[in-house]
Amino acid sequence: MWKLMLGASALAVAAACTNTADIVTEPVVVDAPPVIEATVSETLDTQAVAPAFETYSAEAFFQTTSVGLSNSSGFAWSSDDSRVLGYSDASGVFNAVALSADGSMEKLTASDTDAHFPESFFPDDDRLIVSADQGGNELDHIYVRELDGTLVDVTPGDEVKAFFGGWRADNAVFYVWHNGRDSANFDLYAMDAGDYAASMVFENSGFQPGALSDNGRWLALDKPRTSADSDIYVVDLNSEDQAPALVTAHEGNVAHGTYGFTPDETKLVYSTNEFGEFNQAWTHDLATGEKAPLIEADWDVSFVFYSPSGKYRVHAVNNDGLTDLSITSTDTGEAVTLNGVPEGELSQIRFSRDETRIAFGLNTDTSPRNIYMTELGGEAVRLTDALNPAIDEANLVTATVERFEASDGVTIPGILYKPKQASAENPVPAIVFVHGGPGGQTTRGYRAMIQHLVNHGYAVYGANNRGSSGYGKTFFHMDDKRHGEEDLRDIVEAGHYLRGLDWVDADKVGVMGGSYGGYMTAAALTFHPEEFDVGVNIFGVTNWVRTLQSIPDWWAAFKEALYDEMGDPATDAERHEAISPLFHAENVTKPMLVVQGANDPRVLQVESDELVAAIRENGVPVEYVLFPDEGHGFLRKENRITASEAYLSFLDTYLKGDGAQSDSDAATEADAD
Repeated sequence: MWKLMLGASALAVAAACTNTADIVTEPVVVDAPPVIEATVSETLDTQAVAPAFETYSAEAFFQTTSVGLSNSSGFAWSSDDSRVLGYSDASGVFNAVALSADGSMEKLTASDTDAHFPESFFPDDDRLIVSADQGGNELDHIYVRELDGTLVDVTPGDEVKAFFGGWRADNAVFYVWHNGRDSANFDLYAMDAGDYAASMVFENSGFQPGALSDNGRWLALDKPRTSADSDIYVVDLNSEDQAPALVTAHEGNVAHGTYGFTPDETKLVYSTNEFGEFNQAWTHDLATGEKAPLIEADWDVSFVFYSPSGKYRVHAVNNDGLTDLSITSTDTGEAVTLNGVPEGELSQIRFSRDETRIAFGLNTDTSPRNIYMTELGGEAVRLTDALNPAIDEANLVTATVERFEASDGVTIPGILYKPKQASAENPVPAIVFVHGGPGGQTTRGYRAMIQHLVNHGYAVYGANNRGSSGYGKTFFHMDDKRHGEEDLRDIVEAGHYLRGLDWVDADKVGVMGGSYGGYMTAAALTFHPEEFDVGVNIFGVTNWVRTLQSIPDWWAAFKEALYDEMGDPATDAERHEAISPLFHAENVTKPMLVVQGANDPRVLQVESDELVAAIRENGVPVEYVLFPDEGHGFLRKENRITASEAYLSFLDTYLKGDGAQSDSDAATEADAD
């Protein structure tokens, strides 16, 4: 199931802005975060005193250490099975690290500018493969880190975008996809493990890379036709013509996607929603073409993969915004039990080479992901302490899944965080948080930005408006070519839902979001100017005409599906202009915070430049911050710290009312500027 995804990557944290309350025409460039110590929260009014507890600065929240494990397609464990490959932003920038069973961590890359993410150890020594872009421009290159620590770029080129494709079973080559031949298409290359010489394995023309079988014979390719209909093709790379063969012939709209191949290379494992609302896992026999169900559930199957020998299968189900992960013995069909693991969300299962141990991640709403290691059948040992020890986890908030009925009867789900300060006697201000996408989903799990706001007394509701993924294909397609209409109405009505809670201050409700969520924020303040009191627009689309005409070349494989969902700018420009905040900015009357990365290839800087200038003409307070070293989603810790402090300062000023201006005061200040 494919849909336009303007949202930032899972690792990129939405972003930043200044503490200024002045109206500015030029972007304020932020270089360093403020340092604010933890304080004891004040009561919200003098009549009813909320229980005192500790509040924390953004720096405290982001002095958590974001950690994770390397690509599942590579060797996550070292050649002697003693260490596991991961990443950490302990230095402020993501770098590759190696974790040992005693909890020690060795830093393997040392960039202080660009995030470096690990892909794989080499099979027979401790060289490793990492990926990195340049300042957030998303033009990732693949590097080999030699044993002496030097990095070798094996995919050079100013406009090249590349990603790791796994190892061949004989360990003689690793695979890389890159668009060096044609910026619109990713070709498959085999890279010699010794001298890194590249040879093209498959010349791609219009397909999205899917999966490669272990021995390098079978290649799966995804082909979106529309946002609701897609196919899978399989290539026999041992054949002379290498002609892609359609393996998902069907009638009507059915979405298919590749999970991978079985370890014995006899079957393709793929997703399909042909038989119900949700993506299920099926198999396609490569010899006979026979298809059969593998995993059926009442929610989407998120992924399926196998341990190196195929002894274990791992799959996950997106259960109402929470990932349910299972490990199954393929010999017995029995679930593998992990001992000594706290309740939480399992992720990133990585088997040791001998398959006697695993490393994995676990997170909760109140704790970032930590890395654990265990022998199968033994007790798990936690290797990291991701949460800042200065933060008492008891002061953080566990989210709940809450739903409301929209005015047309459609049920809208969302993730709600209720501050500990909140009660009927002490109602708090609230924020409707809008995810990216448009086909994204707000799910459970730790988010420092949200916990920081909630800790300081703001309710946050992550509304999964119609068009969000995770709730079935009917719900997913309710906003096709209707963006800025029904989906925006859901966000407006999410504000109504919050105002109906007796512990929310009905006079103080704002909206914020990143990417498509930033668009929805700007659209809400533009097309429903009286519904929200403030908006925080984080690199949101403001001019759909320009955005759809300037998509990166490397989106070409799903351009047709993109236009099917959003509309073709050649024929739908009038509608695109009608839903673009930039062309109607005279309607904006409420304060807005606008945030942008200068290197963003998806939502160009000019989008935010022009919106800020247009809103300023209204005499409305608008703050604008440009990060020169970020792209679409911010990876530098110092920028994320600055961002969260800025969100809080802006909301305290214009929503909570600590020093807030009236509309007339704001207009007077604008005239005087």
